[in-house]
Amino acid sequence: MESSGELVPFPLLTTPIESNYRACTIPYRFPSDNPKKPTPTELSWINLFMNSIPSFRKRAESDDTVPDAPMRAEKFAQRYAAILEDIKKDPESHGGPPDCILLCRLREQVLREVGFRDIFKKVKDEENAKAISLFKEVVCLNDAIEDEAKRVENLIRGIFAGNIFDLGSAKLAELFSEDGMSFLASCQNLVPRPWVIDDLDIFITKWSKKTWKKAVIFVDNSGADVILGILPFARELLRHGAQVVLAANDLPSINDVTYPELVEIISKLKDEHGKLIGVDTSNLLVANSGNDLPVIDLTMVSQELAYLASDADLIILEGMGRGIETNLYAQFKCDSLKIGMVKHPEVAQFLGGRLYDCVFKFNDASS
Repeated sequence: MESSGELVPFPLLTTPIESNYRACTIPYRFPSDNPKKPTPTELSWINLFMNSIPSFRKRAESDDTVPDAPMRAEKFAQRYAAILEDIKKDPESHGGPPDCILLCRLREQVLREVGFRDIFKKVKDEENAKAISLFKEVVCLNDAIEDEAKRVENLIRGIFAGNIFDLGSAKLAELFSEDGMSFLASCQNLVPRPWVIDDLDIFITKWSKKTWKKAVIFVDNSGADVILGILPFARELLRHGAQVVLAANDLPSINDVTYPELVEIISKLKDEHGKLIGVDTSNLLVANSGNDLPVIDLTMVSQELAYLASDADLIILEGMGRGIETNLYAQFKCDSLKIGMVKHPEVAQFLGGRLYDCVFKFNDASS
C-alpha cells in the first residue's frame, strides 16, 4: 500500500498518548537543566553524529546517480557539521533541544538539500542480492529444527545476526567495508545470554501457548537484516496462522529498507505459486509506515498502516533505531516485542550492558 496524506498516531499506543508516550528512550536533558547550555549527554550524542560524518561523506561521494557528487558530499559534511556546532553552542537552535529524532532528521534534510536522495542505494542492492541467494539455505536450516522452542530461539538469533548489518553505526560501517559480514557466523557469535534485556524464555513460553492473529513488524535494515532475519521469522508466524504486516520506511534513510524495495524483495523470494519456501503468503502484507528516518515517532505513521494495524495483537519493533533508541518503553494495548542489537557505546552505557549486546523486551498485554 502506498503512503499518502497526513500522518496519524499509531492506533495501538496506550492512551492518553500525551501522558503515556515519549518516542525517545534516552533523555538528553532534564527540566532542571539550563536551556541555553548543552548537557553532557547532549554533547556525547552530538559528537556521535559528528563522528559519523566522514562515513556518510564517503558514501555520498561515490553516489554516481548525482552529478558533482564529491563537491555536494563536501557541502553536506560542512553544512551538517556547522549545524551540530550551532547546537553545541545553543541547544535551542535548529528546532532543539536535540534528541535522536532531531539529529537524524537534520542529517537527512541536509543530504536532500544538497541533492542526495539515497546514498546507500548501491550497497543496499548488493546486500539484498547476496541475502536473497542465502534465503533458502537459512530457512531450510531453521525448518530442520524439530524442537519448536529451539527453532524459535534460532529464528530470534537470526534477527540479531541480521541486525548487525547497520551502516549508520560508524564502527560497523568500518568493519563492514573490511570484510563484509557472514550471516551464519554472526548467529554463532552473539554475546552470551543473559542479554542486557532478556525476555526470550518468557516469549518462547508464550509462543507455545498462544497463536497471535495479526502481527505488525516495523522492519529495519536492508540485506541480511530483513531477508535472513525478519522474513524467516515472519514466515514462521504465517505458518502459525497469523497475518503479518511488514511496515517499511516511505523514503530512503541510511541502509534501511524502503517500502518499494521490500515489495520487490518479497516478489523475488516467492515461487511461481506465490509461496515462500512452501508457505502461503496471502496473509503477508507490506505497508508504507510513512517514516523517513532510522528512528520512529509512533505518533506519526501513515493512515494505511494505522488502518492495517488497528486489529493487530502483536507489535514488533526491530532494530536499534526503532526498538531501542526510540520506543523501548513504548506501551501498547496488545503484546509487544522490542528486538535489536546495541551498536553505540552510548546506548550500551545507558542500558548498563555491553557493546553488541542484545535487547529482547517482550511485554505481555494480559499480565
